[in-house]
Amino acid sequence: MTSQVSQVPSFSVISGAQVHQVLAGAEDEVVSTVEAAYRLHGEARTVNPDSYFLRFPDRPSSRIIALPASVGGDVDVHGIKWISSFPENVAAGLPRASAVLVLNDARTGYPFACLESSIISAARTAASAALAADRISRARGTRPTRVGFIGTGLIARYLHTYLAASGFAFDALGVHDLSAEHAEGFTGYLRRTAPEGTEITVHDKPEDLIRASDLVVFATVAGEPHVTDPQWFTHNPLVLHVSLRDLSPEIILSAWNAVDDVDHCLKAGTSPHLAEQLTGNRDFVAGTLHDVLTGAITPPADRPVVFSPFGLGVLDLAVAKYVYDRVRDADQLHTVPGFFHELKRYG
Repeated sequence: MTSQVSQVPSFSVISGAQVHQVLAGAEDEVVSTVEAAYRLHGEARTVNPDSYFLRFPDRPSSRIIALPASVGGDVDVHGIKWISSFPENVAAGLPRASAVLVLNDARTGYPFACLESSIISAARTAASAALAADRISRARGTRPTRVGFIGTGLIARYLHTYLAASGFAFDALGVHDLSAEHAEGFTGYLRRTAPEGTEITVHDKPEDLIRASDLVVFATVAGEPHVTDPQWFTHNPLVLHVSLRDLSPEIILSAWNAVDDVDHCLKAGTSPHLAEQLTGNRDFVAGTLHDVLTGAITPPADRPVVFSPFGLGVLDLAVAKYVYDRVRDADQLHTVPGFFHELKRYG
């Protein structure tokens, strides 16, 4: 008996321009998409294996990471993000990170789309952090009005956009970067986008920025802790530790900590991983963002609160599927003719 291919699978390519067109101005929907993915993950309706790091002996600061994942529920898709981080690009005028993402059909396993993913990655990172800031600050009963950004690249810009879209209104904005040029560029962006009259300060020292902020955002490329004094945090700020390796174990241990996934976050030399190695346990982790969303844990107002998101592939897939669906519904998919050629088993 000869089986016939009932439908030839299609394969589409979605450009960064299309991704941007879908996501620009859709911050509320992206945050909702990310929250739904976190809830699916917390309900064990996802598969999120370890990320795989490709490193280079001659370029230790550079890496390419594979994030395979599967998301159930209404998303119902498998896939993988392949994202590179080459910090030396910045000096050459190129963004540090570049990425593509492949979506696979949940029934057949066939890949059906490849999307430019640096924008998706930035959006899901910012949406995750903004969601955490919103829900944690609500649970603490205090809304930050003074935010400081340590690190001023693409992620910082997206974080500011998503915080504003999530209802944060800041009276003061602080900026610190090792590069005066980058700090100046980010400050110019803030002046163009922040409400008139907002105080914007460039801080020469991270200590000054942290002490002046009740919401601190770390969005650096630091490979090891460079902020080491817990006394800088005695005013109990909310810390979005997006870049994961900025804080010393002593600061982590002095704070109330939430992560996106305990097993994923406590590895690869992150600050929480260093704290685990120092103490030999994970007792300093109160729980996950899903626990915050469901009310299983309540962040305190009288301690520094640190949210450390490792960055889950399931979030990338959920946002990518959102983009794919919008592009498809607008009849703007660029399908590659004949992408799958050998579809008959015996020719």
